[in-house]
Amino acid sequence: MGRLLITGGAGFVGSNLAVSLASRHPEWEILALDNLYRRGSELNLPRLEEAGVEFVKGDVREPGDLERLPKLSAMIECSAEPSVMSGVEGDTSYLVHTNLTGAYNCLELARRDGAFMVFLSTSRVYPVERQLALELDEAETRFELAEEQDVPGASSAGISEEFPIAGARTLYGSTKLAAELLIEEYRAALGVPAVVDRCGVIAGPWQMGKVDQGVFTHWMLAHHFGNPLSYIGFGGKGKQVRDLLHIEDLVDLVERQLLDPKSWDGRTVNVGGGRECSLSLLETTALCRELTGSEVPIEPVQETRAGDVPIYISDCRRLFGLDQWRPQRSAKQVLADIHEWIAADPERIGAALNIDAPVGGRE
Repeated sequence: MGRLLITGGAGFVGSNLAVSLASRHPEWEILALDNLYRRGSELNLPRLEEAGVEFVKGDVREPGDLERLPKLSAMIECSAEPSVMSGVEGDTSYLVHTNLTGAYNCLELARRDGAFMVFLSTSRVYPVERQLALELDEAETRFELAEEQDVPGASSAGISEEFPIAGARTLYGSTKLAAELLIEEYRAALGVPAVVDRCGVIAGPWQMGKVDQGVFTHWMLAHHFGNPLSYIGFGGKGKQVRDLLHIEDLVDLVERQLLDPKSWDGRTVNVGGGRECSLSLLETTALCRELTGSEVPIEPVQETRAGDVPIYISDCRRLFGLDQWRPQRSAKQVLADIHEWIAADPERIGAALNIDAPVGGRE
């Protein structure tokens, strides 16, 4: 590995990848490109500098910002606008041009240098209506996927890469899927090596969680600062479920991919915590209360938001068949690490997130 570019490099995922990879591989030259659009991303700039990562102010929507970069060996493309609610009301241009035009510009840069691309995609590429049609069992604290399903690629283990892809999936999911298709064409026609990681919910320290993205950090922030929450949709019971993956577990996988690009080129894999590392909002509340010692009011809201699903679990058996990587950190450990991070720097975090704003809960 010579020079590595991380787009979205001052965001939650990008900055943690940059800092961790720099500590593991001081011989690598790592560039972190970011437009600092996301609230709180400026808090990561001192971390990047301390780790020896070069920060580059730039925007993936602007080809010139990428063209001026030096020759690269590899790229981690994680610059997306990740909110499932982005573009639903009002302007769609930032979402579409960041997630799709940005991916195209990054592919052109990878093509220029013959660089290996690690593309961080999302579980949101799987259509919403088909997920809503899945058979569920309702347990005391959560929904579970029934073992027998009429839809291929779905079971009690979660949703696999064989799940049917036709249908609407939110603007966020559709732009990420479109970027995946571009990547496949660039591989086949232009020889750009790439791997696609379809990530479930990623969580951990330095995530600026909010109501529509980063739910587990959002939940812990509310408990720490004493803000009210809501169980939104699906009966208002808080039984909706997501698997979650500690950011350092993602770093472990991406590092393996960067070190062995030939083995990963052309792969598309689900990456998540799976059933073993998943939580409902109700279960998250119990853990947050245990870790913080505080209790906040939680309002049940009956109405389900457009694009939401009651449960998403990553079935990662394809990935597990390719590599020895497995998630190492439990759901409780993820929340404990988030709590420790907030407790160590509450003033700056609260100010960066305008934490007194009303809060609620979904993905």
